[in-house]
Amino acid sequence: MPAAPNAPRISPTDTSASVPELLDVIERQAHVIAERNRLIAEQQKLLALMEEQLRLARQRRFGSSSEKQPHQGDFFDEAELEVALSEVEAQLPDATPSKPKRKPREGFSDKLPRIRIDLPLSDDEKAGATSTFFSKVKEELDIVPAQARVLEYWQEKAVFETDDGAQTFKAAARPLHPLGKCIASVPLLAYILVAKYADALPLYRLEHILKRYGGSISRTTMANWIIRLDDVFKPLINLLREHQLSGDYLQADETRLQVLKDDGRSATSDKWMWLIRGGPPDKPAVLFHYDASRGEDVPSRLLDGFEGVLQADGYAGYNKVCRENAITRIGCWDHARRKFVEASKAAPSKKKGQKVSKADVAIGKIRKLYVIEERIKDLGPETKATQRQQLSQPVLDGLKSWLQDNSRRVPKDSLTANAIQYTLNQWDLLVGYCQDGRLHISNALAENAIRPFAVGRRNWLFADTARGARASATCYSLIETAKANGLEPYAYLRYVLERIAAADTVEKIEALLPWNMPKLGTQEA
Repeated sequence: MPAAPNAPRISPTDTSASVPELLDVIERQAHVIAERNRLIAEQQKLLALMEEQLRLARQRRFGSSSEKQPHQGDFFDEAELEVALSEVEAQLPDATPSKPKRKPREGFSDKLPRIRIDLPLSDDEKAGATSTFFSKVKEELDIVPAQARVLEYWQEKAVFETDDGAQTFKAAARPLHPLGKCIASVPLLAYILVAKYADALPLYRLEHILKRYGGSISRTTMANWIIRLDDVFKPLINLLREHQLSGDYLQADETRLQVLKDDGRSATSDKWMWLIRGGPPDKPAVLFHYDASRGEDVPSRLLDGFEGVLQADGYAGYNKVCRENAITRIGCWDHARRKFVEASKAAPSKKKGQKVSKADVAIGKIRKLYVIEERIKDLGPETKATQRQQLSQPVLDGLKSWLQDNSRRVPKDSLTANAIQYTLNQWDLLVGYCQDGRLHISNALAENAIRPFAVGRRNWLFADTARGARASATCYSLIETAKANGLEPYAYLRYVLERIAAADTVEKIEALLPWNMPKLGTQEA
């Protein structure tokens, strides 16, 4: 610790000094002690903040990624909320009985083919019986392992002779392929896209898998196919974006992506994958977009022409487009809660009987809002909005008062202080969901849609080129849009790939939208 300046040279025990001199020395020593205490307090505060950040870093690296806290139920008394919910539930016109906590195991999909296996009695076992019958006693899920095969196309050709003795030929039509001359069948292309973008398998693993099956295709070749398909899918993506912007409620999110080769950008700099989810409620579209920038011009381009409600986190990059296009913006309670969860996880280990932290208390209060949403999730939009005003608004009012009261009772610059300040700064946006029953309390649908990309990124780490990143955005868009509309991704991609080469009109492209795909079992072979 550095010595305090201007330390006194006269000791209080010096008998030759006068009383005023001694008093001056004592006063100066008191100032020195006070300054040292101040420095110690600042160092202790800084040390506490560094320890908090260290605990958070350790938790992020080695701890569970779940935001659920096992002891959250003890943070607050839920009795008053349960009473309020019970009173309101009795008045709900669409109230349904509470669901059992443990759901029975769902049976296998009725869309799966079924093979009957009879277990007959022997002739001796059924000798003398007046009749016999079979009854189903068990179902097992079976799978047919993948098998590589070669499709050989033999084209029939007819020879015609003219009157002058010349010969003409006529050949049967060859099927259109989305990539023209390509050694991969349409089912194989669909398989590669699903394996990489739905199942997060890097191309080098796919290369080894295909090699085991007897097909030798390099990862470079597969990457080239994916990039070429980006141009093939572009008309469909454009139509999906137009359809998406025709709705009045969108959710947005963005995440980092490392691209090694992008003009004007270093390989180590952050680039961004953007996601917009929304559209008409029964026809959602999930669209990814790669851009090297996180600037406000990107959402301005992506949301050009949109009118309605945009839900996103607190990132200021959305402010410009909301201001210029008169878009109503609302916040995400998941992001606010996550900051308190991080503060709770970074806190020192709690001992039995120790008072819970303010971060834990805030988590408990926010959880009340989610309990209400769970209770009213099956109600219609108008009824849901009414119940939010009756149930959620009082909880929100109490939470805001608590945040304001405790904003100065926590160490400045601590994770808890930052969480409180973030929530208060975003308050007008966070309460926006209460005004319309169609809106969600959080941006979870967008975050869930972007999660497969984050999982895949852990496996393949980076994209080589910007063109490859854009192609990946296209593939993720089609797969996640298919999932959002209840379609199996492989079936949808195969459906699109089999028809898009012949889709030379807007009407034919519209037929490839996921909600226009024929039901399984009725679609063309």
